[in-house]
Amino acid sequence: MTPDTIVLLVPLVPLVGAILIGLSHRHPNIREAVTLITAVLLFSLVVSLLPAVLSGARPAVVLATPLPGLSIALELEPLGLLFALTSSFLWIVTSIYSIGYMRGHHDRHQTRFYTYFAIALASTMGVALAANMLTLFVFYEVLTLSTYPLVTHLGTQGARRAGRVYLGFLLGTSIGLQLLAIIWTWLLAGTLDFTLGGVLEGKASPPVIGLLFVLYVLGIGKAALMPFHRWLPAAMVAPTPVSALLHAVAVVKAGVFTILKVSVYVFGLDVLSNLGTRQWLMYLAGVTILVGSLVAMRQDNLKARLAYSTISQLSYVILGALLANTWGVVGSGMHITMHAFGKITLFFCAGAIAVATHKTEVSQMDGLGKTMPITMVAFLIGSLSVIGLPPMGGMWSKWYLALGTLEAGQVLLLAILLLSALLNVAYLLPIPVRAFFKDPPQPEASTGMKEAPLPCVIALVITSLGCLLLFVWPEPIYELLCAVLPTCPGLEAR
Repeated sequence: MTPDTIVLLVPLVPLVGAILIGLSHRHPNIREAVTLITAVLLFSLVVSLLPAVLSGARPAVVLATPLPGLSIALELEPLGLLFALTSSFLWIVTSIYSIGYMRGHHDRHQTRFYTYFAIALASTMGVALAANMLTLFVFYEVLTLSTYPLVTHLGTQGARRAGRVYLGFLLGTSIGLQLLAIIWTWLLAGTLDFTLGGVLEGKASPPVIGLLFVLYVLGIGKAALMPFHRWLPAAMVAPTPVSALLHAVAVVKAGVFTILKVSVYVFGLDVLSNLGTRQWLMYLAGVTILVGSLVAMRQDNLKARLAYSTISQLSYVILGALLANTWGVVGSGMHITMHAFGKITLFFCAGAIAVATHKTEVSQMDGLGKTMPITMVAFLIGSLSVIGLPPMGGMWSKWYLALGTLEAGQVLLLAILLLSALLNVAYLLPIPVRAFFKDPPQPEASTGMKEAPLPCVIALVITSLGCLLLFVWPEPIYELLCAVLPTCPGLEAR
C-alpha cells in the first residue's frame, strides 16, 4: 500500500472496528478480540508511516471539496504523526485495561462502551491527520459528540448532568469562538491549509491577528484553559477507562494538539512572537498551571485530584506553544506524549484500586502498598513522570519547556514551572507514601496481595514501563518535532 492509502485507512479502521464491535454484542470474547485487533492494526498502520514522514514525505488524500479551494482532506506531518502514534498505542493498552475493568464491574453496557470508544479514536485520528483547519474542526466536533455517551455511560442523574456540562462547554467554545476564528482566518488568508510558517503574515494588522489568536486559544475548550475547564472535573463521573480516554488518549490531547498546530501552521512562530496578546495568554496559562495544582491539593477524591492535575499539566503544552520559539515547541510537543503516559498510568492505578478495594479517596490509601504493591509502584512511577523527575520521560518535556522560557527571556514563567513542580510533589507523592509507609486501618483485613484483575495490572505495568522507556529513548519524539522546526539542533548537536 502507498502512504496515501494508509493515511485514508487510519481513521477508517476504527470506524470499521466500531461496526464489528456492535455486531458482536452477543459474544463478549469476540467483541473484545475485535477491539484489540482493531487497536493493534491501527497502531501498525500509523507506525508504517513513520519512515516516509521522517524522510520528508507528506502523504495526503482529499475526501471532499465542499467549496472551491476549501476541502475536507487528510495530510500527515510530524506533529500529527506524534499525536497519532501516542493515541493509537495507548488505545491498545486502554483496551486491555478496559477488559479487566468492565468485567470486574460487571458493566451492563460494555458493547456500547467499546463501540463509542472506537468511534472516538477514529475522530482522534482525523484530528491528527487533518490537512486544514476545516477538517480538524469537523473531526474535533465528532470527537465531542462521540465521547458524550461515554461520559454519561452510567446513566445516573449525576452522569447526565455531567454530560450537559461537558457538551455545554465544549460545543459552546468551539462553535461560539473557534468556528468564528476559522471563518475569520478564511476571510483574511483565503485558505485554511496548514502551512509551515503560517498563512496570516501580512494579512492583517497585529491587533487583529492578536484578537484572532485569542479566539482560537479560548475557543479550543478541550485544552481546559481556565476559565473553560469545568467540563473536565465534571466528566470524572465516567468509568476510569473513559477518564483515561479524556486525559491521555484523545480528548484533552486533541485540544492542546490543536493549539500547538494552530500556533505552528496557521499563525507561524514569527508572527506569533510579535503578538501583544500572546503575553497575557502566557500568564493565563501560568495561572492555570498554579491554580490547577493548588486545587488538586485540596481534593480527597483520587480521580478529582488527578483531574485538576490534568488541567494544570495541559497548560504546560499551551505555554510551550505560546513561547513561540524552538525549545518551547519541542517541550510542548514532547509533553503531549510524556504527560499521556504518566497520567494514564495514574488513572489506571486509580481504577485498579477502585475495582480491587472499592476505595476512591486519598485518605483511604493507608497501607495499600502491602496489598497492591504492583499498582502502587506503578502509581509512584507515573507520579514521578508527571512531576518531571528522572529517570522518567516527563523530565525531558519540562526540561525543554524551561529552556524555552529562558530563550524567551521569561524568568517569571520559569519560576512558575519550578513552583508547579513542587506543587506536583505535594499532591502526588503523599499517595504512595501513605500506601507504603502508613499502617492500614484494619491490619487483619489487609493480609495478602489483592491486585485488580490481570488485564488491569498488565496495562498499568506497560504504561509505567513506558514512562521509563521515554526517559531512556526520547530521540524519536525529538526527531519528529525537529522535522517541523528548521532552527532545531540535530541530535548530534544536542
